[in-house]
Amino acid sequence: MTVPDLKDRLLDAALIHVAFDGWTEATFDAAVADAAVDPTVARSICPRGAVDLAVAFHKRGDAQMVARLRAADLDEMRFRDRIALGVRYRLEAVEDKEAVRRGLTLFSMPQHAPDGMRLMWETAGLIWETLGDSSDDVNWYTKRATLSAVYGSTVLYWLGDETPDHQATWEFLDRRIDDVMKFEKTKAGIRDNKLLSGLLAGPLAVLDQIKAPGAGRQDMPGRWPGEQ
Repeated sequence: MTVPDLKDRLLDAALIHVAFDGWTEATFDAAVADAAVDPTVARSICPRGAVDLAVAFHKRGDAQMVARLRAADLDEMRFRDRIALGVRYRLEAVEDKEAVRRGLTLFSMPQHAPDGMRLMWETAGLIWETLGDSSDDVNWYTKRATLSAVYGSTVLYWLGDETPDHQATWEFLDRRIDDVMKFEKTKAGIRDNKLLSGLLAGPLAVLDQIKAPGAGRQDMPGRWPGEQ
């Protein structure tokens, strides 16, 4: 059995316990026992125990979202509706809200907060990339930053939403996406405005030097032209 298969096996076993014990060592130990995986092997696959399983749980949802987006017929949809659909598909990939709620508790802890922020950033990036975004400048960052904020706030709203089919959540999401579109429109308007672009020529020139991370360096915050 491959390492990914073993991790999936551990994750499936852990989800039964997460609602009661959270993403904790107790959950990890129970998952190892239930999945009949050698503890040494399990620890080599998940050095941080349940934390690594929580990360795997999030990435499993990302993969399901991407697959569903790629299979969807998006040709007749406005781009803002495609973005909203990506966020909706990501939330609909979750079968157990409690696992997400427990994950928020885990990733709100100072030692795990960087993992949580990175996971939200990656989710936003996957939505943009799957929808065909090819930006390689400062827009690469602003698009992910704004969508990360939208995704994070929508998750919090969704966790408390008890309306049929989460209708209130989708309406909340639409309002947040509208805010993103206004922000993108404002950015474009500044560059098209001769007066504002002249006043901000210096800052805009600096921003123009910012590039998206290079191939093989997705863990880096960015790069400057000429950097190897």
